[in-house]
Amino acid sequence: MAAPALARKLGLTDVTLIVMGGIIGSGIFVNPSVVAARAGTAAAALGAWALGGAIALAGAFIYAELGARRPEAGGQYAYLREAFHPGLAFAYAWALLLLIQTGGMAASAMTFARYARELSHVPLSEGLMSALVLALLTFVNALGVRAGAQTQNVLMILKITAILAIVAAGFALVARPAAAPVAPSPAVAPPAAGFGAAMVPVLFAYGGWQTAAFVGGEVKDPSRTLPRGMVLGVLGVILLYIAVNVACLRVLGAGGLAATPAPAAALMRAAFGETGARVLAFGVAASTLGFLSQSMLTAPRVYYAMAADGLFFRAIARVDERTHVPVRAVVLQGVAATVIALTGEYGRILDTVVSADWIFFGLSAACVFGLRRSDAKVARPAVAGIPLHPWTTLAFIAASAWIVVQSLAHDPRNGAIGLALLLASWPVYLLWRRLAAPHPNP
Repeated sequence: MAAPALARKLGLTDVTLIVMGGIIGSGIFVNPSVVAARAGTAAAALGAWALGGAIALAGAFIYAELGARRPEAGGQYAYLREAFHPGLAFAYAWALLLLIQTGGMAASAMTFARYARELSHVPLSEGLMSALVLALLTFVNALGVRAGAQTQNVLMILKITAILAIVAAGFALVARPAAAPVAPSPAVAPPAAGFGAAMVPVLFAYGGWQTAAFVGGEVKDPSRTLPRGMVLGVLGVILLYIAVNVACLRVLGAGGLAATPAPAAALMRAAFGETGARVLAFGVAASTLGFLSQSMLTAPRVYYAMAADGLFFRAIARVDERTHVPVRAVVLQGVAATVIALTGEYGRILDTVVSADWIFFGLSAACVFGLRRSDAKVARPAVAGIPLHPWTTLAFIAASAWIVVQSLAHDPRNGAIGLALLLASWPVYLLWRRLAAPHPNP
């Protein structure tokens, strides 16, 4: 019997909110502090967020074309496999499991733990609380989660409400001259590390527009809807992120923001008291849990595709008959994210994740050239192109390389660990390919 096909039911509104939901996780609630510390001045910090938005927008155009050309499960895995080599696709899935997706989930879980500890005063470390929330979400997703456009829309509304509340708090404090300024943490802000280093947490916060490609097979008229949804979603996120940083900088200044580890909570508490802080905590929880839940549902499809190709444990390619969820892939990702959360720290996780992630962003952008050539040979239907291609595509590839260099320069030790893990993927790929090869009968 033929396997059931995906139904194209997602429209422009759904794609736009999926893009925004994939980008807005926990980074905007914490990263303004990290960016201000590394940039040194308010102008440099805002410039970093604006440049990051421009790079994300260029990436959205590129991934829109890739998703329209190859609306398949696995996203970047499928692009790299078809445009270059299955070994490179395996390296991406390997990095996704060991660094990129699991590291991003660990960082988001640590943000949740940071806000929860500050408000509830639970005597648990950030690492332990992160591990607990990851274990809980892994268990829930393994049982089966009813995901749909309506759930995504509700989570997105909660995220936007929390962000707009931060902006309102910032302008409410500025509007009251008699109000006492928010007192930053007594810890001394670290010296500015430079504009390039500031771009690392910025692009971590902007990452996620590519997740819409995972649902490309369920989008109505993907050649038109995906590009429009990706662009609208990224533009909406840029406006929200810039507004949050303007509000934080107007109240705290660059130095105060750099010294405040939870700036959003500080603004909400100063403007609206403990009630405001608790409202924000609810927003952070909804945003973080929504991002983590989405990650646990989407990224395991890459490991599933890799296992279906015979390049990973066959059990990872199995889908539970009752829940219709790749349970083993979900559990594998949850365990890996928990290990990173228990052994790393937020800043170092950021640097390691960003360097690996942007290596494959640049390589995926280069897939456009190969897929265009191969599609022209077989006369595939035309899709919406990238504006000003090839110049914008080449600029995005160059920006990706620059971000990787900046990340490695800021933290050479963790960058070297990440590169070593990437290089280790090749002998592992050769081993899996040999194991998957059919053996002749004696």
